[in-house]
Amino acid sequence: MLSALKTYGTLIGFLLVVAFFAIEIPDTFMTAKNWLNISQQVSMLAVVAFTMTIVMAMGDFDLSVGSMASLAGIVAALAFRDGQAVWMGVMLALVVGLLGGLLNGALIAYVGILPFVATLGTLTVYSGLAFLVSGGKTIFGRDIPQVFSGFARAGLPLSGTVSLPALTILAALVLAAVWFTLEQTAFGRRLYAIGGNKEAARLAGIRVKRLRFLAFGLSGLGAATAGLMYASRVASANPTQGSGLMLDAIAAVFLGMTMSEEGEPHVLATLVGVMILGVLGNGLTQMSIDSYVREVLIGTIIVLAVASSSLGKARG
Repeated sequence: MLSALKTYGTLIGFLLVVAFFAIEIPDTFMTAKNWLNISQQVSMLAVVAFTMTIVMAMGDFDLSVGSMASLAGIVAALAFRDGQAVWMGVMLALVVGLLGGLLNGALIAYVGILPFVATLGTLTVYSGLAFLVSGGKTIFGRDIPQVFSGFARAGLPLSGTVSLPALTILAALVLAAVWFTLEQTAFGRRLYAIGGNKEAARLAGIRVKRLRFLAFGLSGLGAATAGLMYASRVASANPTQGSGLMLDAIAAVFLGMTMSEEGEPHVLATLVGVMILGVLGNGLTQMSIDSYVREVLIGTIIVLAVASSSLGKARG
């Protein structure tokens, strides 16, 4: 029983949260429209959390993803304002994200700076750059092409007036790509080997430095993608729009890790963590409960999930 609690405690917690809101707000919460709305609301967080899972599979983490998301959105918006084509603005933003992630990887893998210190430093750098290049102002309105902002409003018709949002589809594609990378490729298996024991992985012939370098590049790319998604959804870009992504992404991955007997991050488990955060935010908003309550509940859920995991290990 304790082993089952350890493995399924977080999932059970998610189902209990869903059941609570289904009882409290039965008219709106369990509708297909609301669940599709939740999926769109968490799509940006999901992309960051999924690519963060790649980094955390190695036992590392990336604190700079929120500021990178903001910077990427600003870069795209500035390109649009300067008359660049939509595809060019999107590519510039993705390149900035990739290069920023690779810089993190280089500082960590080749210079030897601890991930916490390196990404805390680049968090400040990327945030400062976002303020610098934007002048600290929001870029919106006529500077954002309708083709770009229209993407977030597009969707795949399902039935009647219900559509699967384009942002949800994009997040699902990222989920599939990360799952395949981590679970079905040698690259992914080597990342988990590094997370288990970096020195043993190095002695086994795994190119630890190179893989850490590349993994952080993917994290930066995911953050930039989320920044573009956010800018598309709100038809604007500002230097702080990604500020809440980092902590929520780490929380989502960590919640997922409690579902693994080895305590390893897996992207499908991360999805459960993302949905817990999304359901909490959506349900509390519908109940008109202060948003700060969400932070208290998230912290409580994380502590309970870790406690159940630790209890399972102690009795296992």
